[in-house]
Amino acid sequence: MRIYTRKGDKGTTSLVYGQRVPKNDIRVEAYGTCDEANSMIGLALSFLDKEDWTGKQDFLEKMHRVQTILFHAGAELATPSDKEVAWKLKKEHIQELEDQIDKWDKELDPLRNFILPSGHNCSSALHTARTVTRRAERAAVAMGEDANPLVVSYLNRLSDFLFVAARYVNKNLGGEELPLKADV
Repeated sequence: MRIYTRKGDKGTTSLVYGQRVPKNDIRVEAYGTCDEANSMIGLALSFLDKEDWTGKQDFLEKMHRVQTILFHAGAELATPSDKEVAWKLKKEHIQELEDQIDKWDKELDPLRNFILPSGHNCSSALHTARTVTRRAERAAVAMGEDANPLVVSYLNRLSDFLFVAARYVNKNLGGEELPLKADV
């Protein structure tokens, strides 16, 4: 299979099932931003190659599951609303995120003020993935009724998950969380 098709050279791309739309269509923005967030999560995880802590393997497995579900969320956004997707997000996927957030949060020091994205390289990259996920959520919201509300909810919760994951990495690898200073 060739990587390039030349079909997009005139500014259009295919949705799932082949419908062509302009590359600046809000649907393309939504699923493309999910892909961007997924790539940033992958970059974040690459910073853990030489790191070790108890629970690292479990952390990586959770993150890889998130990447898979995020890929499915993007595919769902790339599917025209009058077509059926092979996989649909479920409430259980959102519950998985909430359960993991609660589990990690119990191990973290309580937040007493805002923190700046900082610390370990993985943590900073997870904060970036969080902000990209927020952008994907805004694009999905802009799709209106064409977006499955569970995808919007998943993206919302995923940004919370990534925030806590960034803090969790800092805790386990000694990354410093920088508090926001009130005096500027």
